[in-house]
Amino acid sequence: MDSFNQLRMMVYASLFAALTAVGAFVAIPIGPVPIVLQNMFVFLAGLLLGSRWGLASVGVYLLAGACGLPVFAGGLGGIGRIVGPTGGYLVGYLPAVFLIGKIANRTPPRVLFDVLAMICGSIVLYACGIAWLKILTGMTVTKALAVGMFPFLIGDALKIAAAAAIAKALRPIIRVPGNQVQKTELNQVKTEKWTSSKSKI
Repeated sequence: MDSFNQLRMMVYASLFAALTAVGAFVAIPIGPVPIVLQNMFVFLAGLLLGSRWGLASVGVYLLAGACGLPVFAGGLGGIGRIVGPTGGYLVGYLPAVFLIGKIANRTPPRVLFDVLAMICGSIVLYACGIAWLKILTGMTVTKALAVGMFPFLIGDALKIAAAAAIAKALRPIIRVPGNQVQKTELNQVKTEKWTSSKSKI
């Protein structure tokens, strides 16, 4: 990757880290785990930036929060949020965005594949969040699921649908070197050139 693309991807990663922080301010408290838009921007980072830069984006976001900046849900920050009852969801953003980015990089740019990638990322995210919630609070698995997952499934479905539509619109603008989208476009260009040269013969 040349220096220009490197700089461009760093800007994109920083932008998505900022958007994730903004998403944290849109929070609906319904219990220990509020409904927020953070995960929608994390999903978008994986879809549009890929595994490496999506991971960098989430890493910047978590580092900013750990340093005390008010970027977590409810405008809070500090390492206490990461080691607290909802910390598993925050840490879970890392494997979730990485998995979404991996799937997005290896599959054609289709809404169906994007939705499947985000569902897989959500499963990983909930696994981390619920496990941590159970350990720190002493809840049973059933209680942890009732508090930390079931109330958010409908909201997550809506956020996944919105993220899929946004990703489809932004992909032609945000070009990640080496991903499946660029490979597909490159193959189309090669095919068009080959067809054009053949017709001239």
